[in-house]
Amino acid sequence: MKVPMLDLSEQYQGLRTEILESMDEVMSSSRFILGKHVKKLENDIAQYSNVAHGIGCANGSDAIHIALQAAGVGPGDEVITTPFTFFATGGAIVRAGATPVYVDIDPETFNIDPAKVEEAVTEKTKAVIPVHLYGQMADMERLAEIAEKYGLAIVEDAAQAIGAKQNGKSVGEMGTAATYSFFPTKNLGAYGDGGMIVTNNEDLAEKMRVIRVHGSKPKYYHHVLGYNSRLDELQAAVLNIKFPHLDKWSENRREKAATYTRLLKERLGDAIVTPFEKEGYYHVFHQYTIRVDKRDELQAYLNEQGVSTMIYYPLPLHVQPVFKDLGYREGDLPISEKAAREALSLPMFPELKLEQQEYVVEKIAEFYGR
Repeated sequence: MKVPMLDLSEQYQGLRTEILESMDEVMSSSRFILGKHVKKLENDIAQYSNVAHGIGCANGSDAIHIALQAAGVGPGDEVITTPFTFFATGGAIVRAGATPVYVDIDPETFNIDPAKVEEAVTEKTKAVIPVHLYGQMADMERLAEIAEKYGLAIVEDAAQAIGAKQNGKSVGEMGTAATYSFFPTKNLGAYGDGGMIVTNNEDLAEKMRVIRVHGSKPKYYHHVLGYNSRLDELQAAVLNIKFPHLDKWSENRREKAATYTRLLKERLGDAIVTPFEKEGYYHVFHQYTIRVDKRDELQAYLNEQGVSTMIYYPLPLHVQPVFKDLGYREGDLPISEKAAREALSLPMFPELKLEQQEYVVEKIAEFYGR
């Protein structure tokens, strides 16, 4: 049996007619930049996040950078974040002219440890970027308390967590701003790159809208150094067709996650660590990530058996070569480094079949001789 990491074909076939009709409408209108489809998506995603403003941009990486720039982060500032994340999180900080300060993670959730955040605050700290990794929110309630205490901005990197909640509060509600990615593999994915920032702060929202169009307002009059980062009208049209299905897809992911956990516990007991969902949290399972011994050997074996897996992320940001001048060394953030050696993400998408999950678990059990 072949089990892909992700298969978008069934989702597309179910929505094909609507998507093609919507794309044709855009092309017939000849309005390709910041048109009605972008505006609708901005409004809908903002409402979904329980905030007032949505600002579409070219991708999730730009979304973080724009949010930081709008919040006044620049040269001489420090931004505290997690090293156990995709490069875009740390890269956006440096692109804004600031210095990333990496702190360790919670070993159960993979998310940034608020206690470590508070320990790292200095007079140079301007902002914190928590990453809601794999689909579960970081502890925003505690982080919001820390941010208020020290006068910090919080930019939530929610690229993997659209629809996630903590005690009933959505991504974006407790931070200064939150950023989404619509990369095709995301829970709400476009057919190319796309991103969005959501915020309740009207002044910040206006700054972000200006930054994404070369810093101009009105057109050809430039007051800040912005750049070209606009959500494409065609991608917004696709996303508007997909968006009404998002909650159903999230529930499907949660069902698949529960099935994985049940099957893995039945076959392997405590031999592997299954994902931990904190009480009061709503995890949307962008990834279903286990922690295992002999991770690389297991991945190779599963690949031989037709099971695709991914390692998110094999080398934490604090020891990436590009950040060597920051002075971090192997051993500085041991929980993140251990997670990077043990984490393995299994196939996860809403249309995943039970027999595929059973096959994946069977092959894992075979590897460990269970």
